[in-house]
Amino acid sequence: MAKKIQGYIKLTVPAGAANPSPPIGPALGQRGLNIMAFCKDFNAKTQEMVKGTPCPTVITYFTDKSFSFEIKTPPTSFFLKQAAKLPTPKKPGSGSKTPGRTFVASVTKSQVKEIAEKKMRDMNANDVEAAMRMVEGSARSMGIRVTE
Repeated sequence: MAKKIQGYIKLTVPAGAANPSPPIGPALGQRGLNIMAFCKDFNAKTQEMVKGTPCPTVITYFTDKSFSFEIKTPPTSFFLKQAAKLPTPKKPGSGSKTPGRTFVASVTKSQVKEIAEKKMRDMNANDVEAAMRMVEGSARSMGIRVTE
């Protein structure tokens, strides 16, 4: 018989850097889950990624206090900042203060296509062209110009 799902936890955890400090420790601890087991499993799964890459993670926990987790692809803004060679601080930002009027960087269509292909499994798009339009929209909202 399948395990009964008790709930979900959504966290953004840096690749290879999961530790019991906030936000991971309190989120798992208040639900009675094994924090160190999650940290070890997560770090083992993300060891081939660049350390510090933000990884949106969905943790499914069950009534018997066991859990499973799914690691999604990093946010589109992370890939856009990498392509535009903008600094990627720990907190979000570093885009234009007035998007649509001033631009802080530019990316090419080929870079946008590459990002769309990486993000395709987590996006709500039927084809790469639709995913590219979504990535271009994210770029515009950050103040990043898309060039040919």
